[in-house]
Amino acid sequence: MAIRHFLVVLAHPLPDSFAASAARTVQQTLESNGHMVDLLDLYGEDFDPRLTATERASYMGGQYDASVVAPWVARLQAADGLVLVFPQWWFNLPAIMKGFIDRVFVPGVAFRHDPGGGRLIPLLTNIRTFRVVTTTGSPWWIVHLYMGNPVRRILSRGVASFCSNGLDFAMLSLHDMDRATVEKRVKFLDRVRSSFARL
Repeated sequence: MAIRHFLVVLAHPLPDSFAASAARTVQQTLESNGHMVDLLDLYGEDFDPRLTATERASYMGGQYDASVVAPWVARLQAADGLVLVFPQWWFNLPAIMKGFIDRVFVPGVAFRHDPGGGRLIPLLTNIRTFRVVTTTGSPWWIVHLYMGNPVRRILSRGVASFCSNGLDFAMLSLHDMDRATVEKRVKFLDRVRSSFARL
């Protein structure tokens, strides 16, 4: 098995959260297989999710200014595997994770605009594996049948498809988290461990 470099991005304000436990499980499993892991704790690193006026002004200008987020861009470009770990709030990404995507997955980094039209040309060809580990407060049927699983659609059809070609995408979700027993949480972490052990 080839040694790979994974960027694991955690979005939760509490260091003792279930999301943090899941991120550590991912990290430990990957490292036990000999992979390199860069754990990026967005709250721990005080990442600012707000797109700046300079960033927005340069978005369509042909020369995007990503200088403020250059350290995080470098970490994304150094990886060949990406793992996002977060709870879903209001059937969406936490604001800090959305801001990370808004500010780091930008023109010249994640994609470039096709001068002939609205198509995006993927630039994150270094990313071959994209995994998402998440929890939802709602049960499975509400997330999938009523809401249409919006987070999966955003990340798989949007971010993954527009930023890289032919990558391996999968999402692991623990539903009904607000009522999950300790046993159910442990089983989910076992599922995470088993899934990442195969990478």
